[in-house]
Amino acid sequence: MGMQRRFGWASLAAATTMALAAGVTAAPAAHSADDPVQIVVDGNDVRADNVNGLTYKGLGLLSCNSTSNLLMDYKAEHPDRYWQLVRVLFGGRNPLINHVKVEMGSDTNTSTGSDPATMRTADELADASRSPGFQLAADAKTVNPRLKVSILRWVMPQWVQTEWNKGTGTDEMYKWYKETILDAYQKYGYMVDYVDPDTNETTKPDISFVKWYKNALVNDTGFDDPRYGLTPRQQQAAAKAYHDIKIVASDENTTKNIGPAMLTDTELFGMVDAVGYHYTTDDRLDGTPDSPTYRPYTKLATGDTALGQDKEVWYSEGVGSFGWTDYRVHNTEGPGGASTGIGGVQSALDLANRSVKSYANSKRTHYIFQPAIGAFYEGAQYSHKELVSARDPWSGSIHYDAAVYVMQHFTQFARTGWENSANTAGIWRTVPEASYSGVSGTENVDGSNGAPSYMTLADPGKRDFSTIAVNDSDRIRSYRIRAANMNLGDDPTMEVWETRAADPGQAYDANFKHLAAEVRPDGEGYYTYTMKPRSIVTFTTLDRSHDKTTNQRLPSSAPRTVLDTDATGKRHDTRDSVLYADDFGYAEEGRVQVGTANGARKVSQPYLTSRGNQPRYLVDQTGAWEVGEDADGDNVLYQYLDQSMKDTGAWNRNTPNTTVGDFRWENYRASVDVSFPDPQGGLATLGVRQQKGMAATDAAYSIGIGPSGSWTLYRYGTAVRTGSVAASDGYRLAVEARGATVTAYVDGEAVASYQDPAPVTEGRVKLGTDFHRTAFDNLKVEKVAGYTPYATTLTDNMDGAVGYTGTWSRNASLGDAMNWYRSTSTGSTAGATVTVPFRGTGVDVIGGNDGSAVLDVSVDGRPVARDVRTTATDKRQATYSLRGLPDGRHTVTFTLKSGKIVLDAFTALSGDVDGPVDTAPLRSALEAVGSPDRAHYTADSWALFTTARSAARAAVSGQRGLDTLGVDQLADRLGDAYAGLVREET
Repeated sequence: MGMQRRFGWASLAAATTMALAAGVTAAPAAHSADDPVQIVVDGNDVRADNVNGLTYKGLGLLSCNSTSNLLMDYKAEHPDRYWQLVRVLFGGRNPLINHVKVEMGSDTNTSTGSDPATMRTADELADASRSPGFQLAADAKTVNPRLKVSILRWVMPQWVQTEWNKGTGTDEMYKWYKETILDAYQKYGYMVDYVDPDTNETTKPDISFVKWYKNALVNDTGFDDPRYGLTPRQQQAAAKAYHDIKIVASDENTTKNIGPAMLTDTELFGMVDAVGYHYTTDDRLDGTPDSPTYRPYTKLATGDTALGQDKEVWYSEGVGSFGWTDYRVHNTEGPGGASTGIGGVQSALDLANRSVKSYANSKRTHYIFQPAIGAFYEGAQYSHKELVSARDPWSGSIHYDAAVYVMQHFTQFARTGWENSANTAGIWRTVPEASYSGVSGTENVDGSNGAPSYMTLADPGKRDFSTIAVNDSDRIRSYRIRAANMNLGDDPTMEVWETRAADPGQAYDANFKHLAAEVRPDGEGYYTYTMKPRSIVTFTTLDRSHDKTTNQRLPSSAPRTVLDTDATGKRHDTRDSVLYADDFGYAEEGRVQVGTANGARKVSQPYLTSRGNQPRYLVDQTGAWEVGEDADGDNVLYQYLDQSMKDTGAWNRNTPNTTVGDFRWENYRASVDVSFPDPQGGLATLGVRQQKGMAATDAAYSIGIGPSGSWTLYRYGTAVRTGSVAASDGYRLAVEARGATVTAYVDGEAVASYQDPAPVTEGRVKLGTDFHRTAFDNLKVEKVAGYTPYATTLTDNMDGAVGYTGTWSRNASLGDAMNWYRSTSTGSTAGATVTVPFRGTGVDVIGGNDGSAVLDVSVDGRPVARDVRTTATDKRQATYSLRGLPDGRHTVTFTLKSGKIVLDAFTALSGDVDGPVDTAPLRSALEAVGSPDRAHYTADSWALFTTARSAARAAVSGQRGLDTLGVDQLADRLGDAYAGLVREET
């Protein structure tokens, strides 16, 4: 196999800049819905000599802004699950993910949270181990040493930003990059493969700095600085690998300027190895066909350039599947209210169509998910936009979405990756002439028009090929494929692998990536197959029918156990009064395995060393939260981002805050020691019941205090109580939330109480500061005697267990990130019902509502409440709560009487209640209603009353799981039922 000659910069710079014809592959003739799609896979179109632009690199993932944060906790708490995830995503002969792209952190939030800066000051030694992205890459290399690693920046640390703003910061920028790269090399044994020196999602590529950086990179001879920690032997190897780093430009989003720039600047062309841009499938189409602004990325990929050299073109940041495919198959967004199955906008099939269309229209052969793994707490910006969800490290639960199967259709039936310098790796080539997409849209693509959408990959030796076809419409679509000038061998049988939603009565994953047919060519040489609606198929001449890996099912999800530990915070324990605790010493934690030596081995490291001193279970939204030693040599949690580090270009500008815990926590007391080592001042906040958002003020209730002793109790950042205590260098803060009552404590003394007329009932704990170094220690979350501490399960509105009658609009496409799994079911027709099975003592109806809905409620077939009003609520909050049921399995039915209700999810309450519960309100209610005569009242009103009275009597007699809120609700329901008795007319 031949290989194109590589040109040096000098010859490129000397070459005449010229614009060539685009060489665009003509689209197939227009198809009607019934026309079969005819594809010819011609071996003469398989460009074995194109080693950069048309080689299929497959898929990558972006790790940034806390998206990988909790993975390090999975590795420590459930290493078997973590390493299984590594194998599923990165392992095997056909890896799903070939590339980890790391957006370097700056302790500030540019998306869903913050990643730590590897260098907070110019003098600090770089520490790549703080970044979960660098660690994930190191671990992924243990199963795929060929994995590529790239880095780029968005926001820079202030010490770099300050000089950059002056126009003199190139040296500082380079130092940050270099020392980070060499620290990762020293710790993990791999050299970064690609660097984008420019700003993430720029609109104006900084071409001068890209050139400056490339020259600095290749001419750098300084690897002996003690700061790098490299031995003389390592220095030599590091220098060679460092000089081989390739350049990516320019990660644009709304613009496409780097392509034309490379076609008109031969020096730039020689320096840049890969071009990438975000969130659109299309090429640029300005000017005439011979213009550098007309299909510049197609020209770069195909080699239609001044010197005939091809370049890599990446879809360098794209979305994952929105929501969970398990749930979205129950939507009503198809024609006539039908489901779109695994398809629809922002679905698993949408991802497939983006990949196909971005290749067909702009020849991009690499798609990078932002993110592929969602390992941050739900409720942050861009939640539920991933292939894999890993959000409960204490439980070990990991959810693999059906989108993984869909994307395996691209990666498991071809040899993917990067071709080697000798062009002998056998990486499959994309075939432009046998690829096309007619679906609509450029980012959120829509295949409902039924247009053909397919992409062909072929072995460079022309021995095999695979064509991936996507049909995201409600119609069938026939394909006729013929091979020409291919060496298919003696058995030309084609396998057809299919993924689509389950048929009625099947398990939900029954039709995920399975062998659907084996087809032989007809007399004219055509393989013919009719695709089902809302499906993806791979037509392949490979024999994978008995291949264990191809047939392997993805791991099942473990239950999402609530975070309820003993006093160490390590071991699950529901019997004590502690929900969670952290003294930040981690004596209870063992050593952790870390990939090193470019994946050649794993080493065992102390817990904090393995994770760059990052605390357990905390997901940072803004700030430098890290474990360090105090003046006494004890470990405490510090927030380090102070006045000298705060002025960065963060997108989501908030004061430092971090989140910990379980979204299902309800009634609890959180406490923590705070102190103020920064002589310039400080502020510390402790919040409870955080459900969504990325600011300290997103905790429903919080107390803030500074060294002066002035304190404030907040509801969502609005002061509801203020006061002061004696000035001190430190305090113990506590906030207790019991139903609608919130009490704040300083040093064990209650300083304020607040009764919320519209209480927020569930959520995590928040810690916050201003921009001063602040210390936290001895975090403890405890149960409150007499109150249910948490919900045990959350059931999405589109879960198959939830039943609907009447008229409902069930939406998943373009869903809001603040809705669970980006789905909602909306009802506004009287008589519509929803039925939810659950286990526990009560249920909360979660959803953003205007409070107009009026409901009837029945449990296990018996009426419980009539004409109850819902509450106006924000997303992720309870619009209606039902309490006081016997602990056990129940089925609740809500009937809409009037108004509109938006259903997001349902949480079921635990029956684990500690301490005594006062049933006096129930006894009083029973005494107040007395013993009315059944004969005097209508059957309908009596049925409600007798149910309420029976429930109250049972509770007074002793009811497992009864809590104070249940007592109050039972008493209220009894009083309402008594007041609602209707006399029989005589």
